[in-house]
Amino acid sequence: MLTSEARAAAAVVQDDRPAYRPYAVAVSRVEPLSRSFVRVTLTGPDLRWFGTHRLDQRVKLVLPRESDGHLCDVGVDDEATILDGTWYHRYRDLPESERSPIRTYTVRDVRPERAEVDIDMVRHGEVGPASRWAGRARAGDELILVGPDARSREAMVGIDWSPGTATELLLAGDETAVPAICSILETLPAGRRARAFVEVPDSADFLGVDLPDHATITWLARGSRPHGEALVPEVREWINANSATVGRSLGIGVQDLEDVDVDSEILWDSPVVRVLPHDVCSRGGERCGSDFYAWFAGEAGTIKTLRRLLVSEIGVCRRRVAFMGYWRAGRAESA
Repeated sequence: MLTSEARAAAAVVQDDRPAYRPYAVAVSRVEPLSRSFVRVTLTGPDLRWFGTHRLDQRVKLVLPRESDGHLCDVGVDDEATILDGTWYHRYRDLPESERSPIRTYTVRDVRPERAEVDIDMVRHGEVGPASRWAGRARAGDELILVGPDARSREAMVGIDWSPGTATELLLAGDETAVPAICSILETLPAGRRARAFVEVPDSADFLGVDLPDHATITWLARGSRPHGEALVPEVREWINANSATVGRSLGIGVQDLEDVDVDSEILWDSPVVRVLPHDVCSRGGERCGSDFYAWFAGEAGTIKTLRRLLVSEIGVCRRRVAFMGYWRAGRAESA
């Protein structure tokens, strides 16, 4: 029997409208999840059209300006702007002093029948406008959520999770990847096994997640150590202990990787795996590994290390590794 959410999704008629649009929303609930995590539930009448794919789909929050508490005009109530997909052009045309802060997040849950979307946020105290906003958010606070429109044929844009036919899955990330990792694992279909490693600020940030039997999370407390120092050794140890799962014997050999300067370039690649487990790479006809797939997201320096470990050291085909540098230590996100 279909759930009400599935019935609503099935009833949506899709067309060529833009994949993403701005939604006028307000905070309906704020739920502290741990020392660092807070769940903010947003509501707004148009969220009945919000896409329900979840996984690791990226969205943006347009927050009130800290100088006056106002939201800049991005055409959230203008149907022409929504249908033209020009909200960001309007934003960029504003003087910098009039722009609201914009930050990128991942959908944690969607309830279109209740016109609600959950966003899990990390609080870092007074560091950054999003963390400051999350620390003070209250029911009734207004903001803008930019996210998928279920009525668009391209509503799955912004999802990097693409394991294809792979059945052995490895996920790793830091606190910024927690919502995506939890969402992916919660919805993991039968017949796939997933192992996830997550580094968070403190053991008080280990979250309870209702996972299927074929998915496991190992939580790692970073404490005072630099980012990645808890995560990388655990992932390396698991890979070494599970060489058959990783499919080392079916790999195509160690591969040279371009040296991405994570301080000045974006570290991001999410190959789409559409074909059979032992598919053929376009690069020289090599076999493309096994039925293994890895997904890494978080601090760019750490993700670069994990990517090098799998591709350059172990020899997993790079088409089987998705990696996203969500942020870089010491650098603020730009809009």
